[in-house]
Amino acid sequence: MSKVLIVAEHLDGKLNTSTAKCVSAAQALSPEAIDIVVLAADPVAVAAEAAQIDGVAKVLTVANDANANAIAQVLAPQVARLAEDYSHVFGPSTTFGKDLMPCVAALLGTAQVSDVMAVESSYTFKRPIYAGNAIITVEAPAEHVVVATVRTASWPEAEKGGSAPVEAASVEATLPSHTRYIGLAAGESDRPDLQSAKRVVSGGRGVGSEENFKIIFDFADKLGAAVGASRAAVDAGYVPNELQVGQTGKIIAPDLYVAIGISGAIQHLTGIKDAGTIVAINKDAEAPIFEIADIGLIGDLFKVLPELESALA
Repeated sequence: MSKVLIVAEHLDGKLNTSTAKCVSAAQALSPEAIDIVVLAADPVAVAAEAAQIDGVAKVLTVANDANANAIAQVLAPQVARLAEDYSHVFGPSTTFGKDLMPCVAALLGTAQVSDVMAVESSYTFKRPIYAGNAIITVEAPAEHVVVATVRTASWPEAEKGGSAPVEAASVEATLPSHTRYIGLAAGESDRPDLQSAKRVVSGGRGVGSEENFKIIFDFADKLGAAVGASRAAVDAGYVPNELQVGQTGKIIAPDLYVAIGISGAIQHLTGIKDAGTIVAINKDAEAPIFEIADIGLIGDLFKVLPELESALA
């Protein structure tokens, strides 16, 4: 029987929803147990959140001042030591997971399975390639611990309502000194987090300029939505790259995705194809975005958005 360890992603004492999605992926294995490990300087609050996820057998906490910041080279030796008691170790396919899990796999002497979108068996998984145009089946060796990142856009959040016990774990691992935390450069916003938001409004090259992008922010605020952007808009300097949605940006699956002035390059569509409802606004009737949109509106965004805002008001 499989036994799965999930590495919790958290920031500022709050659990990221990607962890609950990893639990859903782990449940597809029908494992003997699913445990979550929280590595932090003070893991109490995050562990309490993790314990509420349905299907979790227990939550392990590793309290260490060195874990105050998510440095892959520091966390990986601790996760690898804990992994010795498990058949599978899962992390989210977010920036956090993409940074950490390859280090864990290397320490365990195995290859990582990336972007798991479906589970066929305990050691057989499906993942996308070629910008999502093809799905391949990957078989991991049964003699090694399976280290994998979970494609969060492909899995729902596991329900809450659990009451798993929380246990402090003692980990004897040599932590490296060649990597150290300097600081975090991140934009501050009162808007929802792009990676986990239920509603997202994105702008593309058609917005025209950094100044014009204000119309996207204003419309997103009306919807209580996060703001995203196409790579073309990011490359043009309209917004920072942390807002980029697509193959080389963030892969998301909101309930509602509004694409404004975005033509719909395949790399962008890869990042949004799992969205619940896709709305496209573009003056080019031949834009590829309309091929996947559930609702399409052909028109000048600078005329359409003010009208939509008035209707919402």
